[in-house]
Amino acid sequence: MSLPNSVEGGKADLKTEANPMITVLSGFLMQSGGVQGLMNKFTQAGLGNVFSSWVGSGPRQPVTGDQIQQILGSEQIKGLAAKLGVDPAQASQLVAEHLPKIINHLTPAGKIDLSINVQQRLAGLAPSFLQKLTGQPSQKPVAIEA
Repeated sequence: MSLPNSVEGGKADLKTEANPMITVLSGFLMQSGGVQGLMNKFTQAGLGNVFSSWVGSGPRQPVTGDQIQQILGSEQIKGLAAKLGVDPAQASQLVAEHLPKIINHLTPAGKIDLSINVQQRLAGLAPSFLQKLTGQPSQKPVAIEA
């Protein structure tokens, strides 16, 4: 699934649309105990092998929006949906589409590094994340809100 039409139609607004997703995911990662904590949540839901594929160097296994909602919780998804101005199902799909890429970015050596600064790495991801979403270079970095 790609971004909703309302977002695709207004690329100038995309910075404000993508930043909440990165911010919410960053906050969720921090609340979950970082990448390792999120992996534990996926493992508890029976999807540890899917998460591990995002960390490794092989092909990334997909995850569904329903699985994301189950793992992240409906309140997290509702919060993200409200910030993006989409319904929760669309927000779950966006997370399902982009979380594997984000986790892969946070684990460049193919393993979970407990010493990495997740917020700093995600801040570095914001411009490239926007570029991938729009197909155009980001004009300036997007700050990650604490």
